Amino acid sequence: MASGTAGRARRRVRVVHPAAARTRSAEDWWWDRLAPSGSGYHLLQSDSMLLVLPGPGPARPRAQRRAARRAQRLRSPGSRAAEAKPRTAPAPTPLQEPDPGWGDRVPLEILLQIFGLLVAADGPIPFLGRAARVCRRWNEAASQPALWHTLTLSPPLAGRPAKSGAKAEKKLLSSLEWLMPNRFSQLQRLTLIHWKSQLHSVLKLVSESCPRLSFLKLSDCHGVTPDALIMLAKACPQLHSLDIQHSMVESTAVVSFLEEAGPRMQKLWLTYNSQTTAILGALLGSCCPQLQVLEVSTGLNHNITPLQLPVEALQKGCPQLQVLRLLNLMWLPKPSGRAMTPGPGFPSLEELCLASSTCNFVSNEVLGRLLHGSPHLRLLDLRGCARITPAGLHDLPCQELEQLHLGLYGMSDRLTLAKEGSPLLTQKWCHSLRELDLSGQGFSEKDLEQALAAFSGTPGGSHLALCSLNLRGTRVTPGTVSSVISSCPGLRYLNLESCRCLPRGLKRAYRGPEEVQWCLEQLLTSLPSPS
Repeated sequence: MASGTAGRARRRVRVVHPAAARTRSAEDWWWDRLAPSGSGYHLLQSDSMLLVLPGPGPARPRAQRRAARRAQRLRSPGSRAAEAKPRTAPAPTPLQEPDPGWGDRVPLEILLQIFGLLVAADGPIPFLGRAARVCRRWNEAASQPALWHTLTLSPPLAGRPAKSGAKAEKKLLSSLEWLMPNRFSQLQRLTLIHWKSQLHSVLKLVSESCPRLSFLKLSDCHGVTPDALIMLAKACPQLHSLDIQHSMVESTAVVSFLEEAGPRMQKLWLTYNSQTTAILGALLGSCCPQLQVLEVSTGLNHNITPLQLPVEALQKGCPQLQVLRLLNLMWLPKPSGRAMTPGPGFPSLEELCLASSTCNFVSNEVLGRLLHGSPHLRLLDLRGCARITPAGLHDLPCQELEQLHLGLYGMSDRLTLAKEGSPLLTQKWCHSLRELDLSGQGFSEKDLEQALAAFSGTPGGSHLALCSLNLRGTRVTPGTVSSVISSCPGLRYLNLESCRCLPRGLKRAYRGPEEVQWCLEQLLTSLPSPS
């Protein structure tokens, strides 16, 4: 019994420590450290953040309650009994207004920076519309025209019957009549999709309220008139990019627009049809001398009409061209002739894409006429160009090619392909190639082995640049593939589908470094051991 009483006494002695009453919690220490009394700042604590804000802050009832409970626990039982007296009711404290929340206290400029990051990542819709309904401060921030610089507008009932679609366009147009001057006054990039009946009215609103517009895209739109495009060209002096692919636009409207805005045009996307010839004729006549990007592709319905495009005239009409894409076209270049002098070339060209799903008429001679003055070429896409040979590519003046695509998809069985010459490609560009596509090519096993051995012969023994290699349908051997993987640690994509010389189970595409390394392990185990 005595021992039990002594134990309780010892426990009470341990509890009642004089220094314990003077200890302060870590929360109080940080509170005074970050916002000391009299500094003019206060702390505001939320679920997942701690804000330091200017001005006097609200009381901290939670911290005070914690301090009171802590002091009560530290008191001895004797002192509690001595203080057991009838307590007087505390004086009533004045009621405090409910805290409106930390969102109203964040400065407007900080909110604009946060909203700007979100808009840059995901676009203004639907985030800004939802943020505007949170509180008045957020509504003020979301209403700033500077955030509405990129926009895509499409009627909500696109694809429904014609009457419903026209009604939806009118309803959206009535909203745009207020939004254009009040929200979209600093709009820079606009995309219109599926507009059929009210496109002219929308373009009129844009020309009246968006003087900073620089990019306009019309996708699956009908009813584009010359007056609307000319109105845009005059009202938007910074408009330099126009994308009208997959839209029904009269050639006269585009030609009139180019005549008005041609000197400042930099990018143009077209869909090849019977009216494209007039537009290309305006380009050949030096209507857009500052044009940097030109893309012409077929629509959803493949057009079998050959495209007549003189190379030398295009080089004179668009001397600043940096990107030229003629996608899925049956391009029939006009012959150079014996007396024709070579064109000036494209000295600034960095990307040339002549990819096609069918065999085209591009030959080594045509490619030489296109690229004889392009030493800065970085991307060359010749998929479907079965008449191009490695010898013709080796004679090109570009020395720092990064992407080379020579794949033949679905047509190699009907063609007589070259079986030699692939080492000419890799020996010239092995130091700079990042992506190489030889899908469907008919090079022999020995030729491919010599070509891919160039990547292991670089200084240091490893090639860090190559990250994508497509050998689908080729005669590459297991030893050649394992050597390439070992020499290229940066390889992220490897396509070995339909490679007849590889063992079963490995003829597939590998994505990511883990899958590529797994392929290497399987190849090494399948290789016969040296005798």
